Amino acid sequence: MAPRHGPHTMNTSTRYQVHISRDGQLHIDSEPQVVPYAVDPSQVVVQVLHIEAAGSGLPVLVHVQDERSGSRFDMQVMPDGTTQAAVPSPAAPQPQQPGKAALQQQRGSLFDRLAAAEAAARAHDFGTAIAAADDILQQLTAEQGDTASATLEAAQFRADLAYLSGEYALATASWTWLALAWFDRLGPGMRRTQVAAQNAAQAWMQLPPQEAGPLVSDLVNMLMEVTAPERTATMRTQIAERLGQSNY
Repeated sequence: MAPRHGPHTMNTSTRYQVHISRDGQLHIDSEPQVVPYAVDPSQVVVQVLHIEAAGSGLPVLVHVQDERSGSRFDMQVMPDGTTQAAVPSPAAPQPQQPGKAALQQQRGSLFDRLAAAEAAARAHDFGTAIAAADDILQQLTAEQGDTASATLEAAQFRADLAYLSGEYALATASWTWLALAWFDRLGPGMRRTQVAAQNAAQAWMQLPPQEAGPLVSDLVNMLMEVTAPERTATMRTQIAERLGQSNY
């Protein structure tokens, strides 16, 4: 995960310690983070800290230790989601937040549970994978809220499982909600929002007519809201063609 710009010094509101282990496990300030299957941990770092920077309007300073490459470096995550190399000024360590150790202990097994769920999904043991994913999603929702970044990442994994296991109605509803949630959190034009919108449409196309009809209004409204209408024109045309071929 290399910074995209040359060295630049700027005052920052917060300093974070990021550790990526050899096997790709990610910790930010010693707290484990959910890394979805097939996603690089560095993408999760930028996503999580971009949200922090955008919320404060100031860049955040990050010290990264990546054991996969043996690299250590400082960077800044900017409010617009870009990154810059940074030469951090000396600063006192951030105090530990009350209850942080207890929260870390409570979530200590999250990575093991997520890894087990992903392994079950790869083995097509969807019953085991879904039960584990539901448990993880319930925990994150209770701890961080239903639109926190980690919760949305877990919801994406659950939506993937719904699609892979043939639960296309659940997949459609889940991805429709996720597209709107990412849109509200990140704003227009972000890749996560666009992927979620495309996945919702793809899942809807797999539904039998009796299940597709009740979901089409929410789907089309979402496609119109989260992106410029011309960018979803092809998907909406395909939906309209299918509606014209069947009675809903």
